[in-house]
Amino acid sequence: MANPQDRTIIIKLNPPAALSGKGLQALLEKRYSCRSFQDKKMPLDNLGDILWATCGKKYDAVTGASRTIPSAGATYPLELFVVVGRDSVENFKEGIYHYLIEEHSLKLILPGDKREELSRACLGQDFIAKAPVTLIISAKFERTTQRYGDRGVKYVYMEAGHACQNTYLALTNLGLGAVEVGAFNDKDVKSAAGLDKDLEPIIVMAMGHPMKWEK
Repeated sequence: MANPQDRTIIIKLNPPAALSGKGLQALLEKRYSCRSFQDKKMPLDNLGDILWATCGKKYDAVTGASRTIPSAGATYPLELFVVVGRDSVENFKEGIYHYLIEEHSLKLILPGDKREELSRACLGQDFIAKAPVTLIISAKFERTTQRYGDRGVKYVYMEAGHACQNTYLALTNLGLGAVEVGAFNDKDVKSAAGLDKDLEPIIVMAMGHPMKWEK
């Protein structure tokens, strides 16, 4: 007699009707990894919108001040750095900038176009040298691990994943493209971006206007 536990059960799900026409479904369907960018400036307001979506500050009527992403114990370990190339953002100088989340502002850390150096740190992936803007999602792990111990390491990576997806969706909504990069030398990225010793890079995202054939 056949064992019922050996039977494969497959349940066919209906299409996501509840999401249809709500915007989210369209963004999820359009999101993709873009590696070819136009030599076109990004509007500064677009950059601000993207950074806010990634992990910006918002106000929650129930809990008060919060972020656009969940964070274990509200420890908020993430720090964002933006690599801006020469003539890449409207009315903005090239350099490495730190996104000040509480102030929704950008602070210059290192002047100059650092895209070539960052590209080498990312194992020679040349689209990083060509992308107008690259986002570095880094973290101070101790903010979370001092509360949750070693388990906190996983929580930090989970938070970085939330931030990355928010970035993708914000870019897609603006008609821009991006690609998430995980293949890089941590030490070299820290050097290229001028990161403090207690910061660890987790995700690098090159972004800009996609080439027309990418759309």
